[in-house]
Amino acid sequence: MQEINIRPLEIKDVGTVKEIKGGVIKIGGLASCVNGQLIELAPDLMGMVIGFTKKEVLVLVLGDENKVHIGDTVYGEEGVFSIPVGNNFIGRIVNTFGQPLDGKGKIEGIDSYPIFRNAPGVLDRALILEPFLTGTKIIDTCIPLGKGQRELILGDRVTGKTSLVIDAIINQKDKDVICIYCWVGGSQSAFLKIVEQLKQSGAMDWTIIVSASASSSPAEQYLVPYAACALGEYFMDHGRDVFCGFDNLSRHAWIYRELSLLLERSPGREAYPGDAFYIHSQLMERAGKLSEEKGSGSMTFLPIVETQEGDITGLIQSNLVSITDGQIYLNAALFNEGFRPAIDLGLSVSRIGSKVQCDAIKKVSLSLKREFAQYKELAGLTTIKTKLSADIELRLKRGQTLKYFFIQDKSKPLSVEEMVVLFYAFNKEVPQILEESQREKFKLGIYDFLLKNYPDLVEELAVQKLLTGGIERGLDKAFEEFFAGSDNV
Repeated sequence: MQEINIRPLEIKDVGTVKEIKGGVIKIGGLASCVNGQLIELAPDLMGMVIGFTKKEVLVLVLGDENKVHIGDTVYGEEGVFSIPVGNNFIGRIVNTFGQPLDGKGKIEGIDSYPIFRNAPGVLDRALILEPFLTGTKIIDTCIPLGKGQRELILGDRVTGKTSLVIDAIINQKDKDVICIYCWVGGSQSAFLKIVEQLKQSGAMDWTIIVSASASSSPAEQYLVPYAACALGEYFMDHGRDVFCGFDNLSRHAWIYRELSLLLERSPGREAYPGDAFYIHSQLMERAGKLSEEKGSGSMTFLPIVETQEGDITGLIQSNLVSITDGQIYLNAALFNEGFRPAIDLGLSVSRIGSKVQCDAIKKVSLSLKREFAQYKELAGLTTIKTKLSADIELRLKRGQTLKYFFIQDKSKPLSVEEMVVLFYAFNKEVPQILEESQREKFKLGIYDFLLKNYPDLVEELAVQKLLTGGIERGLDKAFEEFFAGSDNV
């Protein structure tokens, strides 16, 4: 008896394209679809449900909208928009869909993660107690960050916001942290410079770059931060520490405003839709430190936002200040006067605080922020005076030395040990007694001198993270020998 092969029955939700406009399609039918569901628009072209009206489904085209025509039949797919994830993505440059942009061939994913996931619940989280070291002196001493924290970076254009994120990535060498750099809506030329900088520093060995530049479709630019977050969540779920830098979320808000106008949603302030707060809050909430039961992984976020003319009280598109655990404000005036990184300590804060700092850093940085604020105030009050008391001059010189110690070149992150040495010397009044040229030689040369002549002392400090009496005596002796050498000062 001949067998009859019956093809399995496949039931799909069917709809018809009614309107195509700027990457958004209106579809009639699709009675059973849900928000975020994938829709097959054409061969090798998918869309994602992004909203509904009373009669139509609104779909975001994930590709070239020219392949879709009015009257086309479309089909609802099972599942929501997901991207491949896994270890193979480390060292690669990909787009929103996890497809390679670096010409190194296809990337095989180990798993698949939806780009929109619920944030870990309160019971799945642990306290943030481990430091996230950026290698930037003024941050690690005065605005300490912890693994699992969300710290906003804001400031005008060309004030060094991106440099802080890049330096934080470079500083994760040998720290077992997976870094993800997310480029949203910027120019391709600027992006290529950043990629080259990461390659030259060797940081691509622990970094994934996810890019949707200004030439990408609106859908790619809107979804790219969530795709970067999904890539990071894979590593966090497997007990790894992850760092994500989003450059920048102002441009992300702009593209969402454009999409919302195409979706015919009612505009609010500055034409931003009413749910502009939600799109970033659902992203930021996915950062955190997981409990031991969940693997103890963590994901740290540094989102970037642009201000206009230094107005931090003006519109910040999605009120990111209230979502994050603090902010680092870069001041254009400080940048122009040569204080770089141009961080305004008076307006910058970390709500995690010093509890994530090691004892050595905590001890040497205890009063630095207060002293610097007092110096700035004193310097402002004494600009018009010609004669100053000896006490005021001494305090000004100490403040000027601290300001000089905070200045740091980009792409040159410092270790904890080097920071401890510098600010221990500052607290011992060592640099304040030096001339300006000698002070510069001390700042640039003391740590190399210690590595050469006192390697055991540096190693002890690196292991213990404490300023014990023995280490302090060793540092005092090293300072004396440094100044005794005629070549050093």
